[in-house]
Amino acid sequence: MVSIFLRLRAFFERALETIVIFLMTSLAVVVVLAVIYRKAGASFSWYDEVASIQLAWLTYYGAALAALKRAHIGFDGLVRALPLCLRVPALLLGEAVVIAFFAVLAWTGVEVHIALEGDYLVSLPEVPVQFTKSVIPIGAVLFIIAQLLSLPDVIKRLCASNAAERALEADRERIDP
Repeated sequence: MVSIFLRLRAFFERALETIVIFLMTSLAVVVVLAVIYRKAGASFSWYDEVASIQLAWLTYYGAALAALKRAHIGFDGLVRALPLCLRVPALLLGEAVVIAFFAVLAWTGVEVHIALEGDYLVSLPEVPVQFTKSVIPIGAVLFIIAQLLSLPDVIKRLCASNAAERALEADRERIDP
C-alpha cells in the first residue's frame, strides 16, 4: 500500500513538473517572439491576453507543485512553538483550513466556468474564456491533492521531531533532576 502511495505521489510530482516546465517554456517563447515581432514593427494582437493567461496557469500549477513539495508559505515555526501534545492537532487544523479554502475556490471556479459560457477571448475569438478560466477549479483540486499527498510525510516528520524533543527533555531531566 505504501509503495502504491509513493508511486502515485512520484507520478503526480512528475506530471506537475512537466506541466510547469511546459508552461514556463511556452510563456518564455511567447514573450521573446512578441518582443522580436514588436521590434520588427509587426506586434501580435493577442500577446497581452495570451501571456497573462499563461502566467495565471503557471501560477496555479506551480502552486500545486509547491504544495506537494511543501515549499509554500506556512507556519511551521508556530506549530513547533506549541506544546508537543498540540502540534499534530494544530497541523491537522491548519491543513483542514487550507483544504476547505481550496474546496471553496474550486466550487467558485466551477460557478465562474458556468457563468462564462458563450464568452470568447477578445484577441482570439475562437478561444472560449471557459477554457482559459478552467485553471481555477483544476488548480484548486490539484492543490488539494498535493496537500493530501504530502500530509503523511509532514505528520511523520513532526512526530519524529516531537519524539526527538521528548528524548532531549528526558536527558535533561536525568542530568539536572
